[in-house]
Amino acid sequence: MSSVVTQRRIARFKSNKRAYLSLWIFGVLFILSLFAELIANDKPLIIKSDQGIFWPTFFEYTETDFGGDFDAPADYRDPYFQELISEHNGWAVWPIIRFSYDTINYDLEQPAPSPPTMTNWLGTDDQGRDVTARLIYGFRLSVLFATILTLASSVIGVAAGALQGYYGGKLDLIFQRFIEIWSGLPVLFLLIILASLVEPNFWWLLVIMLLFSWMNLVDVVRAEFLRARNLEYVRAARALGQPNLVIMYRHVLPNAMVATLTFMPFIFNGSLVTLTALDFLGFGLPPGSSSLGELVAQGKENLHAPWLGMTAFFSLSIMLTLLIFIGEGVRDAFDPRRV
Repeated sequence: MSSVVTQRRIARFKSNKRAYLSLWIFGVLFILSLFAELIANDKPLIIKSDQGIFWPTFFEYTETDFGGDFDAPADYRDPYFQELISEHNGWAVWPIIRFSYDTINYDLEQPAPSPPTMTNWLGTDDQGRDVTARLIYGFRLSVLFATILTLASSVIGVAAGALQGYYGGKLDLIFQRFIEIWSGLPVLFLLIILASLVEPNFWWLLVIMLLFSWMNLVDVVRAEFLRARNLEYVRAARALGQPNLVIMYRHVLPNAMVATLTFMPFIFNGSLVTLTALDFLGFGLPPGSSSLGELVAQGKENLHAPWLGMTAFFSLSIMLTLLIFIGEGVRDAFDPRRV
């Protein structure tokens, strides 16, 4: 029966053309961003010369490996290095975009930030870094961050809501008072304060945001467990001597997961927005990281370079719109009134 219901939900989601197309577009963009080093990089994909075949994208090489004089990391964009390869009858295959997220283009025809050109498709920021490369790497980092945060906060939120709803009583009462106090705190300001106490990095920022994001699902899961704990099949399982944890996991949790899956795309969206806001304010990822929030800040600080603001606006708008459409499709697919 459950497989039939699942198939109906999948079919209902696919029938929502807007949500289904948004899922495909977002999925393709995310998969492509996972191979960002093969799309945008300041290192060739492969180099062939008299010394052999080299894979700079995956391995570190020094200049002496290519017949140079210095035992230092090779600068593949240096004209001297390119002449060195030519002298050894070599050739190189470059990515489509010859810049990484932190590569500075020193050959700009105009002062940075420079407008879009055939070399820098979306122009450069005020440090001469390629905006297209930073957008690709920033999109990947933001999505991975939001994915990990959403999964971790969902696990904690579902566990907390399940314990509250199933056992009730004093446990539920104390936990609810704690959540009311904790959720009443100004989250963004606390995140800024905590992020300013230490030098933030990916994992530290993830832990800080996890302290507050886990509450999103508690109320929904708690309500489902409160409703289901006195139903006949739960009483029958207790009468048969099944442990409470087994009853919660095997009999009640599958029903609560419907509401959980419905809310997860919107939690994902909120995680992206919060990370972008922190990066925009300068309390997010370390300086120099590929970040969509830093791109928004670049647009604000360089109003004379409209391509920065337009890139930030359209990239965030398209990404968040796709996620909202996907979330609406999941919500409609799991609507119990339509099973």
